Amino acid sequence: MGLKRQSKVSADFSMSSMTDIVFLLLIFFMVTSTLIAPNALKLLLPQSNNQTMASKPITTISITEDLRFAIEGKYVDFENLEATLIAQVQKSIKNAVDPEHPTISLHVDQSVEMEHVVKVMNIAKNNEYRLILATRPLK
Repeated sequence: MGLKRQSKVSADFSMSSMTDIVFLLLIFFMVTSTLIAPNALKLLLPQSNNQTMASKPITTISITEDLRFAIEGKYVDFENLEATLIAQVQKSIKNAVDPEHPTISLHVDQSVEMEHVVKVMNIAKNNEYRLILATRPLK
């Protein structure tokens, strides 16, 4: 008696739908990554072999080699630096890890004289902000 099963299971698997999904995800991530513009200035930071990790800074202050001050990549006159910094900290303090003692990251080009760094440090001290001086590791 020759009984045969009518339904055979195929061992073939079509990868075309999987590759479509992978390519769509790849395109999505490429497009969204180009939309993100970092708030970074070109600074040559001083070198240090001591790297200390602190709590996540809520904002950054940058001083370029031509003595221009920037908060989160937006240039500010020194006369308006303190007021703008206070406003930025108040805006960002909602997401801070330690809202009692906000931390600010200070990025200074290595050619900037120390007196300009101290001016920013005094502003942070007067407002009871913690300040981290960013450096680059020694090679």
